[in-house]
Amino acid sequence: MAEQQEQAAPDAMMTRIGQAVMLHHAGDREEARTRFLDLWEEIGEGGDALHRCTLAHYMADTQDDPADELAWDLRALSAADELSDGRVAEHHQSLAVRAFYPSLHLNLAADYVKLGRSEAARTHLGHARGATGALADDRYGDGVRAAIGRLELRIQGPGSSVETERPDRFGGPGGETLGPPRQRP
Repeated sequence: MAEQQEQAAPDAMMTRIGQAVMLHHAGDREEARTRFLDLWEEIGEGGDALHRCTLAHYMADTQDDPADELAWDLRALSAADELSDGRVAEHHQSLAVRAFYPSLHLNLAADYVKLGRSEAARTHLGHARGATGALADDRYGDGVRAAIGRLELRIQGPGSSVETERPDRFGGPGGETLGPPRQRP
């Protein structure tokens, strides 16, 4: 019984990350960035991979410098590579690590576009497109696929000016913060 209660107990760090995400979405970017940095110090480079992946994923959104944004998105991808489906399911049973990759690679592609590194952007966009089979046919999956398509058009369009959007994320079934991804439809 105690084991079931432990598994059902919310993950306090994910809750705190979610609170900082809400600050950012409410327009308080500086406070969100400050809280994310404090949480990162608490988690540390060797901390729980789900916490690192989620926090880095959102921290990227608060960056002013595209190179800093890229560094945080690379941290998110690296942490995702350390995750297991079991760990992700502890947080939310409907999640699988493989479903993180379309969004993570899309974010990296957008970062590389901002930095004028079109070949790296195309590479990550290809990884994002290749990973979409892990996405469900739902609002979130549709949104990620649509964002991939829009960025592909911007990158491949002849003479197009490549504008990037910072993808937003869809929450879980109850609107809760799940973990990566964060794409706009």
